[in-house]
Amino acid sequence: MLKVVVVGADGRMGREVVRAILREEDLSLVGAVDVHNQGHDIGTLAAGNPCGVPVTGNLGRVLEETGTDVVVDFTTPDRVRENLAIILRHRVNVVIGTTGISEESINDIDVKAREAGVGVVIAPNFAVGAVLMMKFAAAAGRYLPNVEIIELHHDQKLDAPSGTAIKTAELIRANREFVRQGHPGETETIQGARGGEYSGMRIHSIRLPGLVAHQEVIFGGLGQTLSIRHDSINRESFMPGVVLAVRKVIDLKGVTYGLEKLLT
Repeated sequence: MLKVVVVGADGRMGREVVRAILREEDLSLVGAVDVHNQGHDIGTLAAGNPCGVPVTGNLGRVLEETGTDVVVDFTTPDRVRENLAIILRHRVNVVIGTTGISEESINDIDVKAREAGVGVVIAPNFAVGAVLMMKFAAAAGRYLPNVEIIELHHDQKLDAPSGTAIKTAELIRANREFVRQGHPGETETIQGARGGEYSGMRIHSIRLPGLVAHQEVIFGGLGQTLSIRHDSINRESFMPGVVLAVRKVIDLKGVTYGLEKLLT
C-alpha cells in the first residue's frame, strides 16, 4: 500500500484529493499539510468523517514520521518550490498539480529529482478528457495552422494563461510551421483585445465566478472552422488522473511533464 501525503490539503483541490485517496484501497493517507485548520482531522474537513489524520504545518516532520511514498502538492508556485526542497531532501516521490511553474524551474526540478533518485509528475491538467483535447488539437494543427485558444477558469486562479493552454500551444507548435495570424495591419484599440501571442497563435484567458476549468481550441481554414472543447464541470474530474499519477510516479526518475505521458 502506498503511503500518501497531501500538501495544500485544506484547499479546494486538496480536499478533493483527500477524498480520492481515501476511496482507494491501495492508497493510504498518512499526512495532511496546510496552513489552515491545523489540528483538525482532514477526513472530517474534506469528507465529513474522521480518518485519524490531523492537519499539520510541518511537512518535514510528516515525511520523517510516516515513511511517505508519494506527496501530492496542490499549492502555489512559490510554495511548491519551498515544499520541493523538503520533499527531495527526504527522497520522496511527488505529484504536482500547481500550474504557473516556469520551464527553467521544471528543468531545475528534473536535475534535483534525478540526483535524489525519485520521480516527479507535473501536469497542467489531470482530467483525462483535457489530455485528449490537447492531443486532438495537436493533430489538427498540422492541417489547420490558424488557431486560437480560449481558456476559461474560476476567478481565483492566479496564473494566466493556464498551464493547459500553454501546453496545448506547445503541442500544436510542434506539429505546425510558424504562421502569423490575422491581418498584417490590424491594430488593438483596446490593448490586449487580441489576447496573448505564442508562436503566431493567440491565447485568450477568461476569469469568472461559476467556472471551474474549460478550454476551447478553434481552428480556421478555407470555408470552415473546427472547434475542440473540454469542460471540467467539477474538480472531481481531475481525480482519476491524480490517482493514476500517484501510482505511476514511484516507478519514474526525474520530471515527467504532462499526464499524457502516463497514459498507455
